[in-house]
Amino acid sequence: MTTPVSELLGQALPLLVVGAGQTLAISLLAILFATLGGLGYGVLAQQGGRLTQGVLRLYLELFRVVPVLVWLYLFFFGLPIVFSLDIPAFWCAVLVLSLWGASEVGEVVRGGLGSLARGQQEAGLALGLSRWQLYRHVLLPQALQRLTPPTINIHTRIIKTSSLAVLIGVVEVIKVGQQIIERTYASLLIYGLLFLFFFLVCYPLSLASRRLEQKWGNAV
Repeated sequence: MTTPVSELLGQALPLLVVGAGQTLAISLLAILFATLGGLGYGVLAQQGGRLTQGVLRLYLELFRVVPVLVWLYLFFFGLPIVFSLDIPAFWCAVLVLSLWGASEVGEVVRGGLGSLARGQQEAGLALGLSRWQLYRHVLLPQALQRLTPPTINIHTRIIKTSSLAVLIGVVEVIKVGQQIIERTYASLLIYGLLFLFFFLVCYPLSLASRRLEQKWGNAV
């Protein structure tokens, strides 16, 4: 006898909510660390010497060339073998997504800062501002319009990519959905709910990015 949809929903939704909480926790932490790391990357790429820029370029290319899934496996399975460093699956996912996201955000910040007129920096230094004050009060606020829409797009990609955490054993929303399907065989319903979850989380961010691009079109 087929289980009624209402009963399936009653069984599935509480479990999916718990899994969704894991997904959102991974995503929000990764977004926070990626944004902060990306800001640091962008500033160092602008002000660092040749060695610093070379290290940053290597870091960028490694995370561009190697898929995120491979990094997850390397960190989760490789670090315990090579360095006897066992990172819990949740924090391993946060770490890898943060490093990947920081490389992406960092390039956006570097490009945004590089697009500002050179005279802005010279004027700030002439007024006696420190490097920190220059970036905090002059350069980063001016670059904000250029940085925000593409950074939001990167945040959306981090949320979607967080689903890869299931492959290293994180019981996030995809894993919970798979477990429910194995018990109930209600694949269409569960995948529909998963689609709805990611759509409701990611679409508002995508919409905000497009509207900001339209609003700040002349600046971006």
